[in-house]
Amino acid sequence: MSIFELSEHAVDEVAAINPLMATYSGIVGYNHLWPDLSPDGSAARQQYYVSLRQRAIDCALDSGSAEPSRAVELATRVLIDDCNLHVANADAPFFDLNNIASSHQELRFVFGSQPAETGQDWDAILTRLETIDQPLAGYQATLDQGLAKGHVVSQRQVTAVIDQGRSTASENSSFHELTRRLNNSPLADDPTIDHLRDRLSSAITHAQKSFQAFNDYLESTYLPSADEADAVGSERYVQQAQQFLGAKLDPHSTYRWGWDEVERLWADMQRACAQIDASASPAEVIHQLQTDPMYAAADQVDFINRMKEIQQQALSQLAGKHFDVPDQIRAIDVQVEPAGGALAAHYVGPSEDFTRPGSVWYPVDGQQHFPLFREVTIAYHEGFPGHHLQVGVQNTLAESLSRYHRTMVWYPGSGEGWALYAEGLMKELGYFDRPEYEIGLLSSQLLRSARIAIDIGSHLELPIPKDVSFHPGERWSYELAVELLTDRALESIESANSEVLRYYGWPGQAISYKVGEQAILDLRATHQRRPDFDMKTFHSDVLSVGSIGLDLMQEFLAPQPQPE
Repeated sequence: MSIFELSEHAVDEVAAINPLMATYSGIVGYNHLWPDLSPDGSAARQQYYVSLRQRAIDCALDSGSAEPSRAVELATRVLIDDCNLHVANADAPFFDLNNIASSHQELRFVFGSQPAETGQDWDAILTRLETIDQPLAGYQATLDQGLAKGHVVSQRQVTAVIDQGRSTASENSSFHELTRRLNNSPLADDPTIDHLRDRLSSAITHAQKSFQAFNDYLESTYLPSADEADAVGSERYVQQAQQFLGAKLDPHSTYRWGWDEVERLWADMQRACAQIDASASPAEVIHQLQTDPMYAAADQVDFINRMKEIQQQALSQLAGKHFDVPDQIRAIDVQVEPAGGALAAHYVGPSEDFTRPGSVWYPVDGQQHFPLFREVTIAYHEGFPGHHLQVGVQNTLAESLSRYHRTMVWYPGSGEGWALYAEGLMKELGYFDRPEYEIGLLSSQLLRSARIAIDIGSHLELPIPKDVSFHPGERWSYELAVELLTDRALESIESANSEVLRYYGWPGQAISYKVGEQAILDLRATHQRRPDFDMKTFHSDVLSVGSIGLDLMQEFLAPQPQPE
């Protein structure tokens, strides 16, 4: 069996043991199923990846002495590396509880990624909703086993999840969004819709009760034993960061570099804000950009239309000039995030067969004012030429990237790194032609740099450097982390609190944006030393390897020696 054949089989095997991943990847046939989140299910998945890794190694050995093609070598390395990460992270299920990226959120949010057009689609949705108590029971059993082993998360994370659970179990539950979707679906005039409505109503009640029971467990059993400390320590932090970066992190040098970037970008921000009002502080300028109607869209419809225009303008002007854009991803959708969904704009990639287009989702429900200064940067990051181009291109490369690579592998280091790189590139290309848009870009860059300082500093309990302008020499606390985001990244207090909570519960992920962007910039600088450098070719090369670990990216994309 070739590595590409093995990868093809592995996609279906992984979809069967993790149907949530299948849904998010747009792989059909699994939308009615749940993964087994119990300790036995986790053990079975671990054993599966051990077996898959061995089969990949055997494929490489069976190829004999023949030199593997670049595509074969990449497919082999990607599959083995992914298996290694799964195997090395055997204790991860015990820590699978946080405010943003744990099973608690996935069990709720997966319904937003399911198709809801046909009776068969709704049967899958309803079957999942009617059986949601099963994965919750397995999830609880795994957390119980973690308690017995002393593997627990912090009290701060448990409290946040309990708050989310209360909302999910309440009369304002996000599950009620499914009723709206059903009523607005093509089945609205179908005579069977009354039966579906009745079934959906009962299923939502069941889901609410199931989450209430899980919440009761967290409050009565888990929370009293949760860790008082937020920091996870150096060993666990470096291991977690490797999962996101695909590279071994030097946390101390990265921490220092993060602070250098905060200081540099803060000076740039002060100069940029002076273009709006030289007599005002950056915080006062940001307040003006957030409140003055001249810097905002008129209403929700106007906002969504503007975001669509930004995507289409970038696509039409840059396709073929700076990027090769396959026909399958020339369309990009912009949607309003349902109530109770994600709190920040995000991208959902196209389905494997491209029948579901890539889309950017904005959480604007109930919002009355729509400032634009940050939204241009977000549009380029989440849409084109950020995630939409990267994810879309990866999905089209069936001849050079294995199916497993295209559908199952995602490293935030290269993935979020590319999206952050896209932000800066659009400035290079002249797309931030208004001072308020440049301020929005700088706030994005400052946020990602501050994440490095907070995430590494807090989890490793490092002091703030003595030579910086923000609380030099002091030790990190939750309050100082929030203050850095409000005073330097100019985030709102609500956003800053949400961000810090995220860093504390998801160690190593927040640094992947900036670290990944710098890896791409360093790679580009190396290529630019060659006389034949071409920007579009460089971008095609970076996208041609898909989302891979940063170490592997540097290895595969290193400039080849020029012939003498």
